[in-house]
Amino acid sequence: MTTTHTPSILTGAIVLALSSQAASADQDANSEQTTTNKKVERIVVSGTPAGMGVRKIDASYAVTNIDAEQIIKLSPKSTADLFKAVPGVWVESSGGESGANVFVRGFPGGGDAPFLTLSLEGSPVYPAPTLSFLENSSLFRIDETIETMEALRGGPNPVVSNGQPGLTTNFRLKRGSEDTQGLFKYTTSDYDLQRVDAVVSGEISDDLYFMVGGYVKSSPGIRDAGFTSEKGSQFTINITKELDNGEMNFYTRQTDDHGAWYLPTPLNVDGIDAEYTQLGTLNRQATIYTGPNNDAHQVDIGDGRGWDGHVSGGSIKLEFDNGWTFSDRFNITKGDANTFGLVPAGSATTMGEVADNGQSATGAATGKTYESDTPVQQVGRWVVLKEISSFTNDLAFSKQFDDLSIALGYYTASTSANDWWSLGNTAYHVLEAGGEMLNDIACNESTEGCDFNYDINSSGDARTNAFYTTAQYKLSQALTLDGGLRYESHDVEYSVDEGLDGAINKTVQYDESKTSWTTGLNYSINDDMGVFARVNRGYKMPYFDDFRDNYGAYQGGEKLIKEVTQAELGYKLITQSTDFFATLFTNEVKGDTFVRRPGVPAEILTNEAYGVELDYNYNHESGFSVNLNSTIQETEITESPSNQGNKSQRQPKWQVRVTPSYDFEINGMYATLYGTLSAVDDRFGNNENTVTLDGYEKVDLGFILEPMEGIKLQLAIDNLTDEQGITEGDPRNADAPNGRYIMPRTTRLSVSYEF
Repeated sequence: MTTTHTPSILTGAIVLALSSQAASADQDANSEQTTTNKKVERIVVSGTPAGMGVRKIDASYAVTNIDAEQIIKLSPKSTADLFKAVPGVWVESSGGESGANVFVRGFPGGGDAPFLTLSLEGSPVYPAPTLSFLENSSLFRIDETIETMEALRGGPNPVVSNGQPGLTTNFRLKRGSEDTQGLFKYTTSDYDLQRVDAVVSGEISDDLYFMVGGYVKSSPGIRDAGFTSEKGSQFTINITKELDNGEMNFYTRQTDDHGAWYLPTPLNVDGIDAEYTQLGTLNRQATIYTGPNNDAHQVDIGDGRGWDGHVSGGSIKLEFDNGWTFSDRFNITKGDANTFGLVPAGSATTMGEVADNGQSATGAATGKTYESDTPVQQVGRWVVLKEISSFTNDLAFSKQFDDLSIALGYYTASTSANDWWSLGNTAYHVLEAGGEMLNDIACNESTEGCDFNYDINSSGDARTNAFYTTAQYKLSQALTLDGGLRYESHDVEYSVDEGLDGAINKTVQYDESKTSWTTGLNYSINDDMGVFARVNRGYKMPYFDDFRDNYGAYQGGEKLIKEVTQAELGYKLITQSTDFFATLFTNEVKGDTFVRRPGVPAEILTNEAYGVELDYNYNHESGFSVNLNSTIQETEITESPSNQGNKSQRQPKWQVRVTPSYDFEINGMYATLYGTLSAVDDRFGNNENTVTLDGYEKVDLGFILEPMEGIKLQLAIDNLTDEQGITEGDPRNADAPNGRYIMPRTTRLSVSYEF
């Protein structure tokens, strides 16, 4: 990271993207495939009303598909890590299992994932894309129960489902069939990961099928905390009933998974690198003080970030004799998404600069004396308790009339979040792995701490009702026109007690509505090739944090709605061996709000971006395959009080990932050798463009061997060359020489048995 006054000290390593084209069979439109003239044709459901489905070659928008075999090769360390394989998406997943930052097509953002919706079986797992300390991917864990994922950027997104104008990723669970199938998998690593996955599927009775599976795991973390800082389990049940004219499906996914929250660390202190974490046995137990009476609370920072709750839902799809099709999908999410972390508060310094006697201080846990040249840093003990729940339902009717097809739908969602925060509680700590808090520093021993405290207790409820319609008309054998409209009303009730003094000082009663639209053209050059064009306008409705951080603007009558206008022009080629999409895009986001840290006034701006996405898969019958996904983009802040004309923060001008793979036989055993080379350009760490985050390259390598039927061994090495890349600077103190490294080199070994 470089600033206007601190020279760069880093170059780096890469991101991920492993995909070899492998189309997987499925039992409904979500991943169903048929074979025609030896060409595999995939059906996609993203961007269609209630998941009705369309052939990928006929879709007038770009969709990326990643199936179970590709996920195995990608070996993602978190759900957000998998999104690196999607063109147009920039992911900062170096914070651990939860709390990633996901950016889409140059859309503005200061962190989290404000333009990402994660769906399971077509239903959003949580209608609000991002709340403070919570983005959608934190509520979802990838395991062996996943069959496939679709990722749609832009396209018809603003009209269907929850109206997300950015990125929608839809995960599909494995389903049972007449044959009983199963898998047992053990995984370990050079950082002492211990994980067991299992999944079994089959038939309960005629036309009634099941799938059950999950995992248990534990480890001290990729960045060793000295204790079991990552632990969790998940259990999933998926039941499918085939009907004479359709099907019903029900699922539940119970998760309790937590991991250390990795924060930015000093970049100018010897011995602190990608393997470093402040968290350790000497500082995980902490006392924090809140409210006007400085009430004391004992907390365990080792709980990190995670999700303890369930995501459950189902669907019914029916086809009637009169040609009408009915579909209804629902989802219920409920649980706790808490955050505990050691957050840096400014630059590193030395003991002599802060000790009461100007020379030394003693450790609060060990009593050890630390001399004046000891590196130290102010660290906040942050606690966020977040109880969330939501319910969504999406129903639609559709029918084909010769060259015209129409769909009518109704989407509703209720969302709630109850929060208790204590941000601040800062004290000087020794800068070493697990470095302890210090005595003999005045503010460390005061209940007021060395820095601000921002404490809140809040409750919020939101309700969304949307009516939408889509239509598609075949103008000729080769040319198709489609369009859609969505009318959405959005109500929010929210109250905040800032300061934890028992007095509510911010209240919100909000009711606004908007109409989104999309229209597209698709032209089939031949059976394998086509072009498409699309324009749309959608909106990101405000949720609870938008009002708290922009309360003055809300009181002044501002609607706090982000308006997103997009255009796309694409080329697609799908043959037996090749799957290629090239998409030109441009967009404008008005009314975006950026908050550097909670409690600080927001910056409201307009952002424009344009670029090209490349998504290429090639498979040769010889066993060789390659995936290329790349994004080149330009961004500009076109309206801002102080940053007009600057580039959008934390988004690279270009990024590329190339993944070759080769299948072969050795001594009668099947084997696969694969790898990924990823590269990313420099980025600005802030909207002021005074902080530059250096670009980096990264190499991953993997080997799969099947020594006997049903047995599979996999060795995966991430960051082979142990490059020290930086994903972000210090979002709370932009000019401080702090940053978050990509993960260091790790090696995983798994042994699985499949039957």
